[in-house]
Amino acid sequence: MTYNVTILSGDIVAGKGTNASDLDECFEGLRESAALIQGWQSTPVAFTRLGETSWQLALGPARPGLREALALRAGLRQKGRQFDTAIAIVSGNGHVPMDGDLGRAEGLVFLTSLGILDSLKGARFGHGDGSELAAVARLVDHVSARWTAAQAKAVLPMMAPDAPTHSTVADSLGITRQAVRQALMGAGYPALSEALLEVEGAPQPQRIGAVA
Repeated sequence: MTYNVTILSGDIVAGKGTNASDLDECFEGLRESAALIQGWQSTPVAFTRLGETSWQLALGPARPGLREALALRAGLRQKGRQFDTAIAIVSGNGHVPMDGDLGRAEGLVFLTSLGILDSLKGARFGHGDGSELAAVARLVDHVSARWTAAQAKAVLPMMAPDAPTHSTVADSLGITRQAVRQALMGAGYPALSEALLEVEGAPQPQRIGAVA
């Protein structure tokens, strides 16, 4: 059956000297993020490694995909600041096999996403669903491009639509609540969170994430 889906296609960007073990660790970080994203959804999320450095993730039904892109970057960057990924996002009709293997997926949306990925110049994030989302994608890419590993670890759980408290994140990371707050501020999380809420059409809260 064909569904309206959002496809994120990516290609890992790593520093010189990156070896197969490093790439395996990068994909471990991406899979951790994909598992977290699955917890946000009422429908299955499919993630597939497609080659040495490439991957795809499918979300259904269609959504902006920017929150998920940031979570994937955070999951990868927490493994080391030298690791990053280009990400192309686009929505359309496609067929995802029951086993979630996107290597056997069908539909123009998958090829379109890969085409956007190939056409990226300068920016690491690209969006194919209109100029407004493309502009927001460029901006959130710029804000998140310099995340440190410590900032990425703090940001990743906060990407959930129902963000945990700073205390919960601090306990999970074994650091202080103040350290979490400093990492989130340095990562530009407040502005990113507000932008995501606007793009997704959610009501604007009085506070960006609970702090208790």
